Amino acid sequence: HLLDKLCKEIEKDLRLSVHTHLKLDDRNPFKVGIKDLAHFFAVKPIRFFNRFIHIKAYVTHYLDKTFYNLTTVALHDWATYSEMRNLATQRYGLTMTEAHLPSQTLEQGLDVLEIMRNIHVFVSRYLYNLNNQIFVEKASNNKHLNTINIRHVANSIRTHGTGIMNTTVNFTYQFLRKKFYIFSQFMYDEHIKSRLIKDIRFFREIKDQSDHKYPFERAEKFNRGIRKLGLTPDGQSYLDQFRQLISQIGNAMGYVRMIRSGGIHCCSSAIRFVPDLEDIVNFEELVKEEGLSEETQRSASVLDSVLSDLTSNSAEGTEYFKMLVAVFAPEFRSAKNMHLRNFYMIVPPLTVNFVEHSISCKEKLNKKNKTGAAFTDDGFAMGVAYILKLLDQYLEFDSLHWFQAVREKYRKELNAVAKEQTVQSTGQDEKLLQTMNLTQKRLDVYLQEFELLYFSLSSARIFFRADQTAAEETQEKKGKEEAGRAGTSSEGSMSAESSSK
Repeated sequence: HLLDKLCKEIEKDLRLSVHTHLKLDDRNPFKVGIKDLAHFFAVKPIRFFNRFIHIKAYVTHYLDKTFYNLTTVALHDWATYSEMRNLATQRYGLTMTEAHLPSQTLEQGLDVLEIMRNIHVFVSRYLYNLNNQIFVEKASNNKHLNTINIRHVANSIRTHGTGIMNTTVNFTYQFLRKKFYIFSQFMYDEHIKSRLIKDIRFFREIKDQSDHKYPFERAEKFNRGIRKLGLTPDGQSYLDQFRQLISQIGNAMGYVRMIRSGGIHCCSSAIRFVPDLEDIVNFEELVKEEGLSEETQRSASVLDSVLSDLTSNSAEGTEYFKMLVAVFAPEFRSAKNMHLRNFYMIVPPLTVNFVEHSISCKEKLNKKNKTGAAFTDDGFAMGVAYILKLLDQYLEFDSLHWFQAVREKYRKELNAVAKEQTVQSTGQDEKLLQTMNLTQKRLDVYLQEFELLYFSLSSARIFFRADQTAAEETQEKKGKEEAGRAGTSSEGSMSAESSSK
C-alpha cells in the first residue's frame, strides 16, 4: 500500500526529470501541484513486531536493483541511469550503489579488445571504407549490420588506456605474418609463376607497339584462364581466393589506421582542457616552490607526466604504417623471395577480378535476397598498395600504364556503341536499340568501377609514401643521420671553444 507505491512514484519522478528533453506531459508545479516525497526519507526505521521497516533503505534497494537490471538489458543506456542515480542523491538524499558495468559500451559497437583477440575473424567479416574510415559488417542474421568507426575506437581506448594501441599493432603484425606465408605460397605455385613470367616477357616484347600499355585482353584472359585450374565448392577460383587474401591484409592495415585515428581523437578530446599546448607549466616545480606536502608533489609529478604523454600522442601519433613496412620489407626484398618479384604483373588480372566481384555485390543490393551484397571493399586497394610498397614495385606497376589502358579500352567500346546507335536510330529496330542501351550502361558501370578502384589505390598509396623508392628512402635516411651527426659535432666544438675562453 505504501512502500511499493512510493518506489514507483520516486522512479517515475527521476525518469521524467532526466528525460525533460522529450516532449512529456506538463510538469509545471503551479498547474499540476507538487508532492514532496523527501519527508518519507527523514523517517527513522520503524519497529513492527520483530521487523524493522526502513523506508529509505527499501526505496534505495528497489532503485539500485531496477537500474542495474535495466542497464544490463540495454548497456548503451548506462549514462542515463547514472544520471538518475546522481539525481536521487541530490533530490532525496539516497545513497546509491555504483553499477560498475563496463562503460565502453557507451555506443553499441565491437570493443577494440574483442577485435584484437579475433582479428582473423574481423578482417574476413567486415568491409573497409577508405574515405569515411568505417568498417561495415558483410552479412548478419539480424536486420541490421554492425559498423565500427573512429568514435567507437576512441571510446574503447578511453576505457582501456592508450597502451592498447601498441598491443593491437603487435597482434596485427602476428596476423600479417601468417597471411604473408599463404601469399608467398600462392606466388610460388608453378602455374602462377610460369604464367606471370610469360606475361612479363610478352609485355617486354610488345610494349613499343602497344604504346607502353599492358593489354586489357591479356589480363582478362589470365582471369578466365585461372578458373581452369579448379574451383572451390562455392564456385571461387584461385584468383578469387587470392583477392580475398589481399583484401584481408588491406583490412588489417585499415584497422591499424583506424586505431591511430581513434588514439589521436581520444587524446585530443582529453587534452582540450589544456589552454596552450606550446606552453605547459611544470606543476611539480610550482608545488615545490610553494612548499606543499610530499603527497601533493607526487600528484603534481603524475599530472606532469600525463600531460606530456597526451601532448606527444596528440601532436604526432605513432607512424604505425612506417613500422609495418620497415618490419616486413627487408624479408620481401631479399634474394630468397625472388618469386614475389612478379607480383606487379598479377595486379591487372586481380583488378579485373575485383571489379567483376564488386559489380556483382552492388547489383545484389537491389535484389530481395541480399546474400553477398556490399557497397564498399577498399581493403583490396589498401592491400595492393601495401604489398607494392613492401616489394618496392610502384615504378614497375606504373610502367604497365594499366588504368590508362582500361580507360582507352572502355572509351573505344563506348564510342563504337554510340556510333552504332546513331546508325540504327534511323532503322527503327527497337530491340537492337534496347540491347545497345544495355551494353552502354554495362560499359559505363565497368568504367566507373575501374575509376573508383584507381582513386582508392591512389589514396592508399599516399599512406605508404609511394612517391619514394626504397633507394631514395635509404638515401634520405642517411642524409638525416649525417645532418644529426654534424649537428652534434658542431655543438661539441662550440662548447669546447666556450670552455677554452
